Amino acid sequence: MIRKTILFLLITGMISGGVTAQQVWTLEQCIDHALTNNLQVKQSMLLVESAKADVLQSKLDLLPGITGNASHAYNYGQTIDRYTNQFATSRVQSNNFYLQSGVTLFNGFQKMNLIRQNQLNLLASEKDAEKFMNDISINIATFYLQVLFYKELVQIRSNQLDITRQQVARMQKLVDAGTMAAGDLFVVEAQLAGEESSLVSAENSLEVSLLTLAQLLDLPSTDGFDIEIPVLSIEGDPGLTGSPDQIYTHAVAGMPEIKAAEYRLQSSEKQLSRARGTFYPSLALSGSWGTGYSGARQEVDQVIPADPALIGFARNTGGEDLDVYAFNSDFTYKTTSWGDQIRDNNNQTIGLYLTLPIFNGWQTRTMVSKSKIALENSRLDLELQRMALRKTIQQAWADARASLKNYHASEKKLHATQESFRYAEQKFSVGVMNSVDYNNAKKDMANAESEVLQSKFDFIFKTTVLDFYMGKPLTLRK
Repeated sequence: MIRKTILFLLITGMISGGVTAQQVWTLEQCIDHALTNNLQVKQSMLLVESAKADVLQSKLDLLPGITGNASHAYNYGQTIDRYTNQFATSRVQSNNFYLQSGVTLFNGFQKMNLIRQNQLNLLASEKDAEKFMNDISINIATFYLQVLFYKELVQIRSNQLDITRQQVARMQKLVDAGTMAAGDLFVVEAQLAGEESSLVSAENSLEVSLLTLAQLLDLPSTDGFDIEIPVLSIEGDPGLTGSPDQIYTHAVAGMPEIKAAEYRLQSSEKQLSRARGTFYPSLALSGSWGTGYSGARQEVDQVIPADPALIGFARNTGGEDLDVYAFNSDFTYKTTSWGDQIRDNNNQTIGLYLTLPIFNGWQTRTMVSKSKIALENSRLDLELQRMALRKTIQQAWADARASLKNYHASEKKLHATQESFRYAEQKFSVGVMNSVDYNNAKKDMANAESEVLQSKFDFIFKTTVLDFYMGKPLTLRK
């Protein structure tokens, strides 16, 4: 699953790379680019690769181990030669060759449990990487919506400023004609200056939010960076996606942080089985082969005949003594050849070795106790993850419902303040209303517009997150 995700991200990363020249990014392109290029995502994938290596190594540990060694040495001084079992006093060359192989036949299923434990750790690592990707995606969506919010806020402030400028221009004519006091003009001009400051503040916030989003994408340059502005509206009564319990039931079965905690719980169970396996005897099969060469080993080179040697006397049947001679010869010696010694000194062994754990200072029992504690900790961690997910969904659902109520209430308030401002503008234009009351009406309308905007984006973000928990992709294209 992870491999398919990475392949998809690489492909979409190439697409988003081609769109970079346009400098207008959709939410999907921002998320794909971040997941493809983020260094922390790459680090999390390296942890997955490391876990894969652990799985492979634990499987390879089932194979027999083979070791070999060879030596070439010279001995000076008196020593007992290992092949002749005699004292050697001169310089002696020796060579030794040795191969050994062994395989564990049974050790309480510790190796099998280690393989399964590493496989579960790998699955947990993959889910950790997926969780990290989800966090980045939600973070990108948060700042993307923040940019959209400030874009609309800048537009609202700009429209308010245009209205005030038009009003100042009309009042200037009235003051010049002598039909309106200059004091009223000063009040509206002060309002104009305040709205200009508010517009500059909103524009600065927009630039900062754009910069923050670009930095989250790890873009080498933020020049010309901008995002697409989708049509975001709340029509009628959109309602919410299911109840908190329904959303939780769906999310708890698929959210990576829950799956990772479940895999780690199963991994702890396998660790406990491994620890208990140390109570059992272990049985191993081992075999070895060895040979060597010694410069001290001699063999007869030549036999040199010599005069017979008198060794005694014998008496014949006639009572006469006869001399007895024995065959006599001299010998020359040479060092036995390297090849002959390697062949003659050949040695093989094979054996079964049973190891019984009798007493090791309670280390095994301590290991089992600690594994039980780790298992219980993993079980509690899973419950904590579930509780955190439930609380997050409940809070997001409650916030979304409150935002929707605030949106409807602020929308009604906005309609009322717009009508009130329209009426106040007419009265102010004919001199029936003073500038202070006019500015208050305009401020009320501006505050209502900001409240509608804030509640709208808050609702959109919370419902987008709730849709994400229901397994839907993060998107603003409803």
